[in-house]
Amino acid sequence: MDIKALIAQMTLEEKAGLCSGADFWHTKAVERLGIPATMVSDGPHGLRKQDDKVDHLGVNDSIKAVCFPAACATAASFDRALLTRMGEAIGDSCQHEKLSVVLGPAVNIKRSPLCGRNFEYFSEDPYLAGEMAAAFIHGVQSRSVGTSIKHFVANSQEHRRMSSSAEVDERTLREIYFPAFETAVKREQPWTVMCSYNRLNGVYASEHPWLLTEVLRNEWGFEGYVMSDWGAVADRVAGLAAGLDLEMPSSNGFNDRKIVEAVKNGTLDEALVDQAVERILNIVFRYTENAKPDTPWDKGAQHLLAADIAAECMVLLKNEGGVLPLSKEEKIAFIGEFAEKPRFQGGGSSHINCFKTTSALQAAEGLKVRYARGYSAQEDATSDELIAEAVEAAKAAKVAVVFAGLPDVYESEGYDRSHMRMPDCQNRLIEAVAAANPNTVVVLHNGSPVEMPWIDRVKGVLEAYLGGQAVGAATVRVLFGDANPCGRLAETFPKKLSDNPSYLTYGGEGNTAVYNEGVFVGYRYYDRREAEVLFPFGYGLSYTDFVFSDLRLSAAEITDRDTLRATVKVKNTGSRAGKTVVQLYVGDVESSVFRPVRELKGFEKVELQPGEEKEVSFTLSKRAFAYWNTQIHDWHVESGEFRVEVGYSSRDIAASAAVRVESTVRIPRHYDLNSIFLDILDDPRGREIIAPLLKTMREGFGSSEDEKSDAASEAITEEMNLAMLNYMPLRTMLSFAGEKADPAALEQILNKLNES
Repeated sequence: MDIKALIAQMTLEEKAGLCSGADFWHTKAVERLGIPATMVSDGPHGLRKQDDKVDHLGVNDSIKAVCFPAACATAASFDRALLTRMGEAIGDSCQHEKLSVVLGPAVNIKRSPLCGRNFEYFSEDPYLAGEMAAAFIHGVQSRSVGTSIKHFVANSQEHRRMSSSAEVDERTLREIYFPAFETAVKREQPWTVMCSYNRLNGVYASEHPWLLTEVLRNEWGFEGYVMSDWGAVADRVAGLAAGLDLEMPSSNGFNDRKIVEAVKNGTLDEALVDQAVERILNIVFRYTENAKPDTPWDKGAQHLLAADIAAECMVLLKNEGGVLPLSKEEKIAFIGEFAEKPRFQGGGSSHINCFKTTSALQAAEGLKVRYARGYSAQEDATSDELIAEAVEAAKAAKVAVVFAGLPDVYESEGYDRSHMRMPDCQNRLIEAVAAANPNTVVVLHNGSPVEMPWIDRVKGVLEAYLGGQAVGAATVRVLFGDANPCGRLAETFPKKLSDNPSYLTYGGEGNTAVYNEGVFVGYRYYDRREAEVLFPFGYGLSYTDFVFSDLRLSAAEITDRDTLRATVKVKNTGSRAGKTVVQLYVGDVESSVFRPVRELKGFEKVELQPGEEKEVSFTLSKRAFAYWNTQIHDWHVESGEFRVEVGYSSRDIAASAAVRVESTVRIPRHYDLNSIFLDILDDPRGREIIAPLLKTMREGFGSSEDEKSDAASEAITEEMNLAMLNYMPLRTMLSFAGEKADPAALEQILNKLNES
């Protein structure tokens, strides 16, 4: 298809019309030129395809589909191949349903546990989020269906999401909020990128030229089209000029006419309209020319796949005394309404109309399981009668399993949580059951961290997250040992909300949300502060044991242009087959800027039989050691020693090795009379140039050591003199050098220091 030739035949009105949707879910057609309409659909963990009645937040029913685990769960798998399999399944579903683009994945950073949409996002860590997103995109697009990675960018709160401005500094954007998008774009080229509702530093994301053109296209090489989130367009003409190609949904012609008017009055270059149309049509025809509507959609097989995926994502948080796995020969109590009616997805635009669900109670049919309701999720209520029934069931069982978590109303697109607590009725139930049976296990269904005031009174905690429609089957497999838990937390669980680094400013004041914590998001903050947490990033237990050993680096010294290979041995020292996640972190030992203690720069999931050992390797390049330098507006490695660590979590490091990285980039420095000696001496070249001046300064401080009294020598040491000298500006040499003061000589030194 010669798209440029096609565009040349279009009227301005037709071109402007193609830059917005035909309705809620379709792009426009131009029948006279053979341009078809295509359909897009939510969502990241299953299809929410709507036919007649349409809406954005999932109020009206969509077609029957398969709900896979949400991103809060799949990120905990730390398994790229698993995300690709899930993407392939969703891609097949899209082909069957004639959908050109699935609206996902969502990769916004979990800045606070309060974000109402955290269940739809992967992680607090940008490296992990980027790896998961790229794997998912690869799977979907391998089926010739597009993805729309979202929401670009800094959409980490739902509160005032359509009006607030995320105030984020350059370094924080580059190190925390950009990388997941950057990784996905550079590695997998998603067909589309969806911009966020919010402003970024005062400018709406939908009309932000630096964001949509300079960074996304010019720096990262994005080739697809940029689409708006539904209703995110403030100024359509400014948006088109900035790089927003497709407005969704339809504006009913209102904004199309604004585009035509702007071209005619000369305030918008028609070439920009042509460019947007070309980008849109490239994707339209990429899909239509590879459409396979006869692709089968085996929902039953995908239900089984959803169960397999959910089992891989569950995180065993506590297993005191080996209370898990459960014995199929013992009497077990399942307590809590979520055992019968599991909460397995979040509310809003990603809500799937499931063709089938499997609860834990259904999956445990045939086992010695007794059920007690315990509470009402709809009313957030319990009663003395429900508690008494639960206690009775617990007392009669070997192990009592309480299914708890957050009801639907607590977590949804469109608003944030106001606290981190579970419903009081559930906490009360857990306390009562734990008092009745010392072998109490809690299974959690939630999309974000919760406080656990009962943690010391239960023996086991299994984090199931929002595990999709087959979560009950997966939970029973894990509880009874048919599957060995192998998930790891993709986010830190703080003990209480006020421990979170964004606590004081989250949500913002009015329409301004300042990201004061900077790069210290999640474990980057907790680890740097050495703060006690409930469960750290990367944490998770297994029914077997693993040992990491013999960490080796390919070199002791490298430059920032080299790559470093790290290898480590992993051994299953337990009695069961299982999987573990080898997590590799990098930390700068001494830095001139504030940096985290360690940052995740690699991970691999490894499956091992009892006694089996494997070697895992990682390749680290410049980005693993670099920070974003705002002086040069680029990634920069400071010369010095770095720690390369492998661990079971960010708080449980098994092995560490050192490497010296030498920077090949000299950062230009400018000095003046107010520059202090400390900064000049930090520069090896500056230290050499300033040496004669230092000698003059020392002599100017007073008499020689021989002439000083003993009392003076004891009171002011040479070390103290040097320490004080560090903070003196260059200009002070004119005061302290006495008769040897020479303004001309000082000027010469300054000129030499500032030579490139």
